[in-house]
Amino acid sequence: MDDTFTASHEVVLILDFGSQYSHLIARRLRECKVYCELQPYDLSADQIRKLNPKGIVLSGGPQSVYATDGLHVAEGVFDLGIPILGICYGLQEMAWSLGGHVVPGVKKEYGHMDIHITARKHPLAQLFHGLPDTFSVWMSHGDKLAALPTGFVDVANTANTEHAAVSHPSRWFYGLQFHPEVTHTQHGTQILRNFVTNVCKCRCDWSMSDFVSEAKSAIKEMVGHRVVIGAVSGGVDSTVAAVLMKEAVGDQFHGFLVDNGVMRKNEAVEVMDRLANRCGVNLQLVDASEKFLDRLTGVSEPEKKRKIIGNTFIECFEKEASKLNADFLLQGTLYPDVIESISHKGPSATIKTHHNVGGLPDHMKLKLIEPLRFLFKDEVRALGLELGIERESIFRHPFPGPGLAIRILGDITTKRLKILQEADSIFLHELRVHNLYNEIGQAFAVLLPVKAVGVMGDKRTYEEVITLRAVKTSDYMTADWFDLPTPMLRKTSARIVNEVPGVNRVTYDITSKPPGTIEWE
Repeated sequence: MDDTFTASHEVVLILDFGSQYSHLIARRLRECKVYCELQPYDLSADQIRKLNPKGIVLSGGPQSVYATDGLHVAEGVFDLGIPILGICYGLQEMAWSLGGHVVPGVKKEYGHMDIHITARKHPLAQLFHGLPDTFSVWMSHGDKLAALPTGFVDVANTANTEHAAVSHPSRWFYGLQFHPEVTHTQHGTQILRNFVTNVCKCRCDWSMSDFVSEAKSAIKEMVGHRVVIGAVSGGVDSTVAAVLMKEAVGDQFHGFLVDNGVMRKNEAVEVMDRLANRCGVNLQLVDASEKFLDRLTGVSEPEKKRKIIGNTFIECFEKEASKLNADFLLQGTLYPDVIESISHKGPSATIKTHHNVGGLPDHMKLKLIEPLRFLFKDEVRALGLELGIERESIFRHPFPGPGLAIRILGDITTKRLKILQEADSIFLHELRVHNLYNEIGQAFAVLLPVKAVGVMGDKRTYEEVITLRAVKTSDYMTADWFDLPTPMLRKTSARIVNEVPGVNRVTYDITSKPPGTIEWE
């Protein structure tokens, strides 16, 4: 179904040279209601013609265009007659390929710089329509454009960069030395919107309502009368994928919720109620908690915990799935998973290989259905709302696949699991009561592998320590600790110490990412 429900939409291609910001370009264009795809920087001219894009964006990248390992677009791309916007390395690649001169900069530019628009009447000024003459942009480059190719002119500069924005009037080529896709650049999204609307003449018709109907039609056509199975965790991605599948093929979809014993308090019951009872998903609960906890006994190393949980999950899922004569497997793969697993050269290349990208084990003779693989996280949430899923489910905080196993530092026992479940439940409840939950990107409690001395009821205690963690983040790549109100922290701490047997101390983690991570393990 990869091409079925995108064929009717206009496309803007992003040729990826390995920038850490490449996926942000796609995000910003999606915000403009334009469907876009990341493709390798060396996509052939013939392949581009087949995709029939309205425009092309050349991303940034870490290489130097003049180096022996410099990356270059395929032959003929600049002769396609398609509007092209080059960003940072993309600008330098365009200039270098068309006869310009790129050199190492005497002064490197990293961070905020003021850009000055110098040619309002020039065609490139369409990118700056409605913007002030001077505003702050985000620079991140060591090389610089020293001489323009024939036919190009300057449109903007900074104190250190005379060619901060350039254009070729007749070929609809545009180049920006700064990064409009990052939030640090003022008016960055407007610049990209001006490119796709004023230059590429896109209709901007990419919407979730269209996506729902087109995706359902594509799923029905693919599945026919056959059976689809899928694992459902209750998280945003699996919930939306399951409800979309149910809307498309009804009870031909069989979902399995595997209770691994390290879920949050009452979570299995709540997920079953939400998805099976309220959303009508054909969902079966597989209680394998005893098996998981037995295998986790005495294991303290986090990677071993992950491996045990992953392998046991596959074993349980395959056992149940084998009872059905299924043809398809539903997976909640998102577009960032696909981007990070595609081997483009550079920092964006193979950041990690996702378990749900790139196929199935050989012994599983099933075809994949990945209806969310074109979507970013916020688009999945918008899709969930379009499907009528309750807002609380769509905007719940992320929860790791290994569950509380990696939030219990050290050995996992039934007693320690109960302690963390209760403490975590209290923390999340207080965040909701104080109307803070939706302001936070992720919040949870952690059980530390140490004990502390305390005094309770005039008696000395030696009991467990709970750490609370809450962060604000837009992309989960970086995060800052959330400044929770002191009264809320005081109440939460008092409740945990008084209501959770075995805990006598509560701390709050005020570490940002980096240098820390969001999770503790």
